[in-house]
Amino acid sequence: MTRQRPTHRDALETAIESALEPGHFVGYGAGADFVSGLEEVAAKIGRLLESNPDRAVLLYETFLAGCYEKVEELDGSSGNFGMFVDDLYAGWIKARQAAGADPDETAKWLLARMDDDPYGFTHQLEGDAAKVMNKASLAAFARHVRARFDGEPSRGPEGESRDADHARRRWSKVLRAIYAAQRDVIAYVTLCEETELSAQDCLAVATLLRKRKPAEALDWVDRGLALDKKHPHGSMASHDLAKMRRELLTTLGRGSDALEEAWAEFREHPSKYTYEELIRFVPKARRAGWHAKAMEGAGSADLGSLVGLLLETKEIDRLVERLRQAKDAELEGLSHYTTQPAAKRLATRKGVAPAKGGGALLDLPSVDREARSSPAVQAGKDSAQPASM
Repeated sequence: MTRQRPTHRDALETAIESALEPGHFVGYGAGADFVSGLEEVAAKIGRLLESNPDRAVLLYETFLAGCYEKVEELDGSSGNFGMFVDDLYAGWIKARQAAGADPDETAKWLLARMDDDPYGFTHQLEGDAAKVMNKASLAAFARHVRARFDGEPSRGPEGESRDADHARRRWSKVLRAIYAAQRDVIAYVTLCEETELSAQDCLAVATLLRKRKPAEALDWVDRGLALDKKHPHGSMASHDLAKMRRELLTTLGRGSDALEEAWAEFREHPSKYTYEELIRFVPKARRAGWHAKAMEGAGSADLGSLVGLLLETKEIDRLVERLRQAKDAELEGLSHYTTQPAAKRLATRKGVAPAKGGGALLDLPSVDREARSSPAVQAGKDSAQPASM
């Protein structure tokens, strides 16, 4: 895939070099601004896709090469730089497609970079790549990855066998991303039969089927939930599977079942998130009643979750009462991200005078006391005591 480069230097190549600041170390604190500067240059390259895609291809390749050199000169622990490199790969693919380049050559080049990736930039790149690939590129990518997946396993020592198993698992993950992007349910399911079906696979298949065949999608969701129960700590897919199940039940005319499942989840884990999910399945005419029911049923929630729920639903009286009853140990277990919003809301509560010094409420050394130290809560306590003379 060697191209003849222009004899004069492209102005955007100069911009790339300037943005990468070769020889200068970029610390953690400067990382966001540094990546922002890179994104400005990348945006200019992206605008060439319609007018001069061949030029864009060369510039993306130059930019990628520069990033691989720059990685030793920056603190990339925030992940922003790695995500930027992923975006460059996506831009390169789109530029190749706009230039009418050979999709097989595109797939080969991409796989070569995935093979030689000392910094992990292409780890799980297949997901982002598949999203921007057109039909021809996806087909070519699938062919080359499938060839690797189907390759002859090593018959050498045990170590080589483990390497072969690792490679097969790796390429099966890439194929899953490709088949999902192609919306090829048959290919995806066949691959699962060749490897091992997971709850995440069931979610992927259900996602592909949900619009055209919701009943089949529900069957796959149930399979995924059953698999999830076999693992002691569940899986990353469990939340999405449960959510999709309720949506599919509603689609299939079983809205009452969906509501009951959402209610059961709220009762088990009361929070602002499970409340939002519950209310989604309540008819508008019945929401007031279900809101009251949810507030009564939220008593089992831990204090942190309950504070978030009561703030979200504007149940400030309930919040004041719960904070009055809270023990020091409960408050000490709250994070600053929980207590500060509560303190701010209570400090401005209608009918209660603000704390002296305005923002002094939020300056207390112990942030777990912020909410309980608010005038609203203190007013509730003081009402039960004789007024001081």
